[in-house]
Amino acid sequence: MCKLFRGLFLCFLCVYASRNFAQQLPQYTQYLFNNYVLNPAITGIENYVDLKTAYRSQWQGIEGAPETGTITLSLPVGKEFSWDNATSSGANGNNPMGRSYIQEYRAAAPHHGFGLIGVMDKIGPISNTYFNLTYAYHLGLAPKLNLSLGVSAGGTLTSLDRSKLNPSDANDKTSSTNISGVLSPDLGSGIWLYSPRFFMGISGQQLLGGSLLGSGSDQGITIIKKVPHFFLMAGYKAFIAEELALIPSVLLKKSGPASLSIDLNTKLSIKDRLWVGASFRRNDSFSGLMGLNISHLLNLGYSYDFTTSELQKVAGGTHEIVLGLLLNNKYRVICPQRNW
Repeated sequence: MCKLFRGLFLCFLCVYASRNFAQQLPQYTQYLFNNYVLNPAITGIENYVDLKTAYRSQWQGIEGAPETGTITLSLPVGKEFSWDNATSSGANGNNPMGRSYIQEYRAAAPHHGFGLIGVMDKIGPISNTYFNLTYAYHLGLAPKLNLSLGVSAGGTLTSLDRSKLNPSDANDKTSSTNISGVLSPDLGSGIWLYSPRFFMGISGQQLLGGSLLGSGSDQGITIIKKVPHFFLMAGYKAFIAEELALIPSVLLKKSGPASLSIDLNTKLSIKDRLWVGASFRRNDSFSGLMGLNISHLLNLGYSYDFTTSELQKVAGGTHEIVLGLLLNNKYRVICPQRNW
């Protein structure tokens, strides 16, 4: 398919989205590797400073296709948790993919978590920069059960590059829009329930709604409108052998008038070093995933989405890579202990 058709196809997508007044937040295939970006209640869940950066390049072969860059930083605050008894096993941590971890697991000491999330998302002529500060409070409900409540607050900075618009209607008001750096507030919240065997959480983003861009005309035509996004995530750890665990999980997403998005994920973790997996997104794609816990300082994840929707006629797949740093990792844990 020629680049001209691909460009026209993308413009159709942009115009279609604008006339339906809904702006979708970026989607992530590796939501298990960095689910903090979807739920602020995960802030400070580990006993080290968790820094992650990610890049997602969607629909290979289409000019102006979505590109997303993400950076997150999360840290715990509370002497009992972050310095004295941060893990269930003492110095050097314990492999959470081993059966012995279940017996030795203790609920986290009550503590606070603080963090920040920055996302740069671009599709065709539209660029969005999301930035949020997050807070969470973690407490133990039972010897092996934890609950955290979280909130996020920040904003979205949106710009429109008119030179990349090619509307079919020459009188379309959107083509004369001159917009750069429009700021709108964001608010989110979440709940996270976790243990050595399972996790479950629900969260909401863009709860304030509101408009991102307007045409600036007398008619006040709205190009893009923010809509609340809601996420439900759950997973379970099943041991196959002493240091081999299978982790099936599901992610449900609902945003505005869009249909319910369903992600099914299976992850096989080997000891505390390597994991491989597969994911299926209804009416969209299936994916292959893998990750490596390189050391107590560094981990890495990669996924590739094979498009199954009608877009496969004009687009290739999607690459996503996540790099994690475990800073101030006093106990030198290699595999995350609470957020697996």
